[in-house]
Amino acid sequence: MTSAALHTSALTSLPLLARGKVRDNYAVGDDRILMVASDRISAFDVIMGEPIPGKGALLTKLSLFWFDRLGPKGLNICPIHLTGDAPESVVSPAEVPQVVDRSMLVQRLKPIPVEAVVRGYLAGSGWKAYQESRSVCGVALPEGLQNASKLPEPIYTPAAKAEMGEHDENITFEKTVEMVGADVAGQIRDLAIALYKAAADIALKKGIIIADTKFEFGLDKAGKVVLMDEVLTPDSSRYWPAESYVVGENPPSYDKQFLRDWLEAAKVSGQPWDKAPPAPRLPREVIEKTSAKYQEALTRLMG
Repeated sequence: MTSAALHTSALTSLPLLARGKVRDNYAVGDDRILMVASDRISAFDVIMGEPIPGKGALLTKLSLFWFDRLGPKGLNICPIHLTGDAPESVVSPAEVPQVVDRSMLVQRLKPIPVEAVVRGYLAGSGWKAYQESRSVCGVALPEGLQNASKLPEPIYTPAAKAEMGEHDENITFEKTVEMVGADVAGQIRDLAIALYKAAADIALKKGIIIADTKFEFGLDKAGKVVLMDEVLTPDSSRYWPAESYVVGENPPSYDKQFLRDWLEAAKVSGQPWDKAPPAPRLPREVIEKTSAKYQEALTRLMG
């Protein structure tokens, strides 16, 4: 990864639309958005104070890799939000360093307020839910599964997108029908599962298990469902090295699970962190190890 870090972009040539956990979105006219991936990192829906150098560029490179393979140029599973235009072309020359290698120029869509989560393996909150009810988000699962078990078939377990700083809420498919209508709810479920299956096959050939992931979709002016935001990055997915996978154990991850584990064990002023802002200060070792995990995922997928 590069050494320079960008915690928060500060473009003045374009109007700021919103700052998310990682991305800063700027309006380009009324039909496009410049998405700038910062080096911020969040865990438990809280943004850390320290950036991970080079993370934004890596997330962008990985997203473009997956858009290329799953979108119209590749398997053509669904439309994607990329315009094909150069992000550097819409900012002033002085602002190009904030944009280059870490940005996407995309269509302006109407976001669908549902996180389209697909799980191929039991892990994290899914494993916790299974232990309590033998189901995840209303999807019944067979008896006898263990932590990290591969599911008989990938399952769709959507979440309602929360306001900034709040936790996304796991919901049932029926709830998504209430939120966005049966047609759109069915489309995003089916597309998310198809995207996950295709990506999981590609990644496994590179020695990576994608245990679960989440997709985001929007509607274009014609009402068509379009894949948007980031895709299959370590921020939105659980990546496991295939050679270390053992059923019943938490495999080492290429994602931010390392950071989550450190935060779970962190002591702040003698007290466990309550997963509310402000976040604990990240020591250099945690920053460097998190950075290395992300870089390894990129290297294994793309060479």
